[in-house]
Amino acid sequence: MSKSANASREVLDYLNRQNRPYSAQDLFQNMGKDLGKTAVVKALEELTSQKKIKEKVYGKQKVYVADQSQFPDVNESEIKSMDQQINTLTQQIQTQQDQIRKLEAELKSYASALTTDQARAECEKTHQQITTIKAKINKLKEGRVLVSKEDREKVQKRRVLCVKEWRKRKRMSNDIVNAILEGYPKTKKQLLEEIGIETDEEYNVQPPEI
Repeated sequence: MSKSANASREVLDYLNRQNRPYSAQDLFQNMGKDLGKTAVVKALEELTSQKKIKEKVYGKQKVYVADQSQFPDVNESEIKSMDQQINTLTQQIQTQQDQIRKLEAELKSYASALTTDQARAECEKTHQQITTIKAKINKLKEGRVLVSKEDREKVQKRRVLCVKEWRKRKRMSNDIVNAILEGYPKTKKQLLEEIGIETDEEYNVQPPEI
């Protein structure tokens, strides 16, 4: 069999087997590049001239399809039956896809959950923390000294220093404000508002006793 005849036979077999329209480019891409595009085009022309296939022209585009006379007539009732089967199968597929998505979501939730060993380890850790906290609470209830003498003295010294600095700065601020008031035409309250100074009295606080 010549190369040309072989190409024609392969193209004809493909069109009959698929039984749907194709352009020359589609056939060339689908059947592989062994035949070559020129051989495919030539085979289509020969098969068309031999009336083994049908050629349809849509504008500048040509499409080729198998000769439908070789196929048995289609029974309308069979088509309806097949359509019903397609609808049934489509619904079944949709149902199964929904089930798959549900199972995947459930699987994801399990994957992110703790394993039994991890859960036991977390429980043990939590129990230890509870025990430690209970022990601290019991010490507080019993009135035990939880702060060392050195730490307490350090805090007290820091407190004294901070209170002294507070009083010192307050005194300095008052002196400055009073000096400004000597040449200020308005009230002290108006001056403080203009400058943007907030006083202890506004917040009802005062330096504690040392």
